[in-house]
Amino acid sequence: MKKILAAILAGTMLCASALAFAGCGGSDNSKKITKADDLKGAIIGVQSGTTGDELATEYEKNDGSTINRYSKGADAVAALKNGKIDCVIIDSEPAKSFVEANDGLKILDEPLSKEEYAICMAKDKTDLLEKFNKALGELKEDGTLSNIVNNYIGDKKGETPYKTPDGTKYPNGELHMATNAEFEPYEFIENNEIVGIDPMAAQAICDKLGYKLVIDNMEFDSIIGSIQTGKADFGMAGMTVTDERKQSVNFTDTYADASQVIIVKK
Repeated sequence: MKKILAAILAGTMLCASALAFAGCGGSDNSKKITKADDLKGAIIGVQSGTTGDELATEYEKNDGSTINRYSKGADAVAALKNGKIDCVIIDSEPAKSFVEANDGLKILDEPLSKEEYAICMAKDKTDLLEKFNKALGELKEDGTLSNIVNNYIGDKKGETPYKTPDGTKYPNGELHMATNAEFEPYEFIENNEIVGIDPMAAQAICDKLGYKLVIDNMEFDSIIGSIQTGKADFGMAGMTVTDERKQSVNFTDTYADASQVIIVKK
């Protein structure tokens, strides 16, 4: 009997010591994140190559944080739900979509940073850049761009889509848009088609300029490289304008304001 009791006691002690890892019913030992300062020493999930990645890198360099990089924002969110990381840093609108689709998650009230989105192009495509800026200006002025955004964000979802005008022709050939369709509502896949704010806005721009739009889906951190090598004509993927990226590509005028936010467990 004593041997049996000793074995049970030993097993109980072993179970207790292993709770932090994954045994005997589990335990959430993740770091509690309630504000930006709590990112110090935390395990942070990001989509590789994004602005969230850049911000998290500063915490890694200066504050002992650990970064887990994922090819998709959805993978980072799944890791958070499974207790593998403490939080996710990501753009505000995709964050809203992820939180809406996943119970038990929330966005911290205070944004981590403010930013602007623009379309990127190779340094030598100054003529195309000028044409895009002109088209963007016209789409802003006549309300088309606002309608496109409102079609995916806010109370009028699905009510104000852009439609190519009847009789539109494309005498100037094709333009290839590099994107990463993992960034709802800016670009995502629905019914085997890439949709969202960016594809719809790009279509409106190309219609104005007489180009047929071709969308090439790829990893986010491959977009700038594809622009530089000429595999794509422009990149549009909720792309934040940063000084570092300006060294590699040119940017159009901005078309949307955004922010980086922190997703945590409730």
